[in-house]
Formats: sequence, structure tokens, C-alpha cells
Amino acid sequence: MNVLDATATSIRDDIAGGRLSAVDATRAALDRIASINDALNAFNLVDAERALGRAEEIDRRRAAGDTPGPLAGVPIALKDNMDVRGMKTTASSRILENFVAPFDATVVRRLEAAGAIIIGKTNCDEFAMGSSNENSAFGPVKNPWALDRIPGGSSGGSAASVAARCVPLALGSDTGGSIRQPAACCGVVGLKPSYGRVSRYGLLAFASSLDQIGPFARTVADAALTLSVLAGADPCDATTAQQPVPDFAAALNGNVNGIRIGVPRAFVTDGVDEQVRRAYHAALETLRSGGATLVDIELPHAQYAIPVYYLICTAEASSNLARYDGVKYGYRAAAERDSLKEMYSRTRDEGFGPEVKRRIMLGTYVLSAGYYDAFYLKALQVRTLLRRDYDHAFERVDVVAMPTMPTPPFKLGEKVSDPLQMYLGDIFTVSANLAGLPGISVPCGFSSDGLPIGLQLMGRMFDEATLLRVADAYERATDWHTRAPAL
Repeated sequence: MNVLDATATSIRDDIAGGRLSAVDATRAALDRIASINDALNAFNLVDAERALGRAEEIDRRRAAGDTPGPLAGVPIALKDNMDVRGMKTTASSRILENFVAPFDATVVRRLEAAGAIIIGKTNCDEFAMGSSNENSAFGPVKNPWALDRIPGGSSGGSAASVAARCVPLALGSDTGGSIRQPAACCGVVGLKPSYGRVSRYGLLAFASSLDQIGPFARTVADAALTLSVLAGADPCDATTAQQPVPDFAAALNGNVNGIRIGVPRAFVTDGVDEQVRRAYHAALETLRSGGATLVDIELPHAQYAIPVYYLICTAEASSNLARYDGVKYGYRAAAERDSLKEMYSRTRDEGFGPEVKRRIMLGTYVLSAGYYDAFYLKALQVRTLLRRDYDHAFERVDVVAMPTMPTPPFKLGEKVSDPLQMYLGDIFTVSANLAGLPGISVPCGFSSDGLPIGLQLMGRMFDEATLLRVADAYERATDWHTRAPAL
């Protein structure tokens, strides 16, 4: 069996037991990427020399009797909006095409302290703005299940790299579903932790009250292991929570006896593809058969989640992306006249893509005088109501279940000219970010075209342990996660 068909946990165990070397695992990943990345376009950068050097160090430490860490020798890919010292961080944007990070993100330091081998950076929607990975300055990522379909966005390269057996683990960022949505499209596990659970230091900011880093994996156990490595307070990020980090893997006991699962039936109606609906209800029945109790719940303000999200995230993007002015770092346009304003304008016009420009302009508009109260402030008020809906639901249930996406992966180019339809694909995922809640997507079926469908579970804030327990129990009762694309 190819080493990369194995889970991260088994690769780690084989390396620790001397049955596999970190160098061999790394070379397998590098060879796989070299053989299929031209078809997938999942990687923006691969640093083979750095990765093999780290792998050799892991093997030396193990041979000397050292314990290199809980991810020792496991190849991992990073979304190209996370800093690794000496490596390019582009956010898949022309404006940062040649930017080299001067420091490591906190998640990078924690991964490498745990022995993980960073292979390279994955393609994504520019500055993580998109739901299809078609907004990258370096071309779209292709879905490994069907190369004419989207892989989901914005972390499409990370999801595709795990599904295609390039790496057993990858990191993404999730602002409104950008981990869970591509996980559903590519048939892998994608976990968005609670806001504040994982440090965002070294993550290029899109919307600072929504962004969160999390793992892609092929099993819930691997996602739990990775979260244990990433989680915890960080003095470099004041938004991280002073919450204890439990042993997430210990929560995976394989049963859901006594678990109450909230089902927002009224919300999962209009616009949901019939194949997705069937897969969703079959997943609920699997959990009920396993001992869980299904409880009907109401989320009365969920219907407003999309407009609220796109007001808040664009406002924050407008503020965060103001730093890309051609002065301090990144791309600078050559102005024809000595005008600072002209240089700013041309730099941003040439450096940013259409979707980023659209969101900056929307965000600037909703923050402008005369419109702030009508749009941005009102969105914040409805965000509070949405959070209260979930607080009330979690008084009665332990997790909330809904589809990850309303449709299977659509064709590349199908919705590029219709931003509203593209945005509506996030209807089930944005609430977790607005409320700061953890969410996970696990494979729960396939469409008649052989395209993956995902089940999303959401939990109480900082209760990833229960969320992972339910997801793991569902995974054990099904075999969807064992299937691989025929690349």
C-alpha cells in the first residue's frame, strides 16, 4: 500500500516504530505532488529541500532515542496565507506574488515542534475570498473527483491535496466556511475550531472577527490529533482564549449514546439539492440508529446569515487590506507621475483581482458616513440575535446537524458571473463564524455523478471534544471516508 494511503496517525506510528522513515514519507508526498499537480493546480509552492532536511532531522532524532513529537515525520501542506519564515506567502494574489515571510506563524512553530514536515503552500481563493477557488491569481484548483468541478473555496488547494493523497494533513483558514465547504466538495474531513481556540498570528487577515485556522484530514482522529497540536493560548494573538486544551483524541469513544442532535428542519428546505437532502437525512438516521436522539430546533435568524456575513466580512476586509498600498511590502505599480495617490490606486488596481476589489468596495461603502448605522451596525445587531439562537438551541441539544453545502460541487465557471448565487452556497456554514462556534464537515455520501457530499456538525463554543466524538462515531458507522478519487 502507498504510504500516503495511510492516515497521519499510522504514518506517525510507523516512523516512531522504525518501520518507516520520515525521509521516505516525505519523498512519497513530493513524488505524488510532482505527478498530479499539473492536473490539480493544488500547490503554489513546494519546498522539497526544506522538507527533506526536516525529515532527515526527524530520523536522526528518532535514531538517537529522542521522541520527535505527536506528528513526527507526517507531511503537511499549508494554505498560502500562513507565514513560514523564508518561504513565499502570496495569498494567491499578484500583490504578494514575491513576498517572503520574515517569521513563522504560531501554527507553523507548533507543527514543527510536534515533528510535522511542511511540504509547501496550497492554492486558494485570493486573500481567502471565494467559495470555489476560482479567484486565485494563479488559476483555479481542480476537484480531484472530477477535474471540471470546483474543489470548494477558499481553501480548495488544501482540501484537494488531502483528497488526492498528496499529503495526509493540510491546514486551511475558515472565515465563512472555507475549510468545511471544500472538505465537503473533496470528500475529506474539515474542522473549523471555535474562535480563539487556535492562534491567528502569522495568518494574513481577511476578516479578523471571523477568521480561524483548522485542519483537513481523511479521518476525524487525524483532525483531532492535529487540533491538539495547534490549540492553545498565544501571547502573540490577543484573541486566543485562555481555555485548557483537552485531549481531543480521548473523546473519540465511538458512540453517541445520550447525544442530542439538533435538526433545523425549516432551515434545510429551500434551495437544497434533493441528493444532498437524501444524504443528510440518511446521515441523521445513522446517528439515531447509533443511539443519538434527534431534536427539532428553530434558528429563526439563520435566514439572515448570508447578508449579515457579507456586510461584516467585507467591512473588515476593507480595513485589513488597506495595508497593501505598495509602500511597505508587496507589489508596487510604477506611477507615471509623482503622485502618491496615483501609486496607491494603480498598485491596488493591478495587484488585486476582481472579487477582492468587489469586497473592498462593498466594505468601504457599508462603513462610510451615512451608511454605517443602516448596514454595518444593523448587521452586528442581527449577528447577536443569531448567536442567541444557537445559545438557546444548545440548551436543548449537544450538536446541530445540517448539510455543509446546499448542492454537490458545481462546474468550474458555472457561477463566476453571478456572485449572489456563489455567496448563497455558504448559507449553512457562515453561522458558525458569526457565532464563533466550532464546526466540522465529514463525508456523508456521493451524488449520482460520483461527487462528494458533506455533513456539517456544529457544537458549543470550545466544545470541540463533543463535536469530534459525534463526527467520529458517524465515520465509524460508514465507509464514505475510505473512498478515494481515481486520479
